Amino acid sequence: MRHIYLVLLLLITPIHAVSVEPPIRFGLTAVVLTENLRFLDQWSEYLEEKMGREVEFVLRKSYREVMDLLRSGGIQFAWICGYPYVQASNSNLIELLTVPIYRGKPNYQSYIIVHNSSPYKRLSDLENKIFAFSDPDSNSGFLYPMSLLADKNEKPESFFRHTFFTFNHAETIQAVSDQVADGGAVDSYIWEYLAIYRPEITEKTRIINKSPEFGFPPVVSRTGADADMVNLMKQILERMDEDPAGKIFLSRLKLDGFNRFPDSLFNNIRDMANSVQMTAIRKYATKPSR
Repeated sequence: MRHIYLVLLLLITPIHAVSVEPPIRFGLTAVVLTENLRFLDQWSEYLEEKMGREVEFVLRKSYREVMDLLRSGGIQFAWICGYPYVQASNSNLIELLTVPIYRGKPNYQSYIIVHNSSPYKRLSDLENKIFAFSDPDSNSGFLYPMSLLADKNEKPESFFRHTFFTFNHAETIQAVSDQVADGGAVDSYIWEYLAIYRPEITEKTRIINKSPEFGFPPVVSRTGADADMVNLMKQILERMDEDPAGKIFLSRLKLDGFNRFPDSLFNNIRDMANSVQMTAIRKYATKPSR
């Protein structure tokens, strides 16, 4: 009889007495190749095991959508581009968490690409042609080519015959490969990654311009997120290169690891953004009134 009483007592014990923490939400865009959803599932499981808490990758098409989620508190972490990072770094919205190391350095470049059968050898050859940008908040896929045009005192709408956004570096490469666009601006990391895993696409393209080196797209945390959670995520990412399972994920990402770097790593992106903005303002200010 005592056993029956104990069973009944357990059955009527309120379930809500056990608290369950909500998942940690980590925003991603085309800064990483998100087509391999199984890989992302496995990586989130790895992070869950290390964090002791569910980790959910939240995929969005554009950087703006990810930044909106950070702003609203919908996510605590995000892997973003250097351009939205410098745009938001003075707003007290985000904090620099860690930076990927790629081929021994925390840097990458913007590539201006054309079809390999085309005669184009420089950006000026693409005047009156069709050009594909990646994302309006992308450093490599938009800001850098905008700076090249600003140096020529040109704007996309007057220089190119037509432009469009793919919102995905891989899609920009595909557009040039398929000759939907005559040229495009892409992340060097994505181009080099696809050159390994999907060479049939990159082999149909040719690089005609390489930018200076920029700070690699960083991982950020939302300001005000739980400090212990943030510190643990930082430690896990930065120790992946010391962990056998972590090394496997890094190998598949073609990264050497993650590490801390100063905000000054992104100064040339910040300077370029200011320069493009000032050029646009000056051009507008000197435009004759009607």
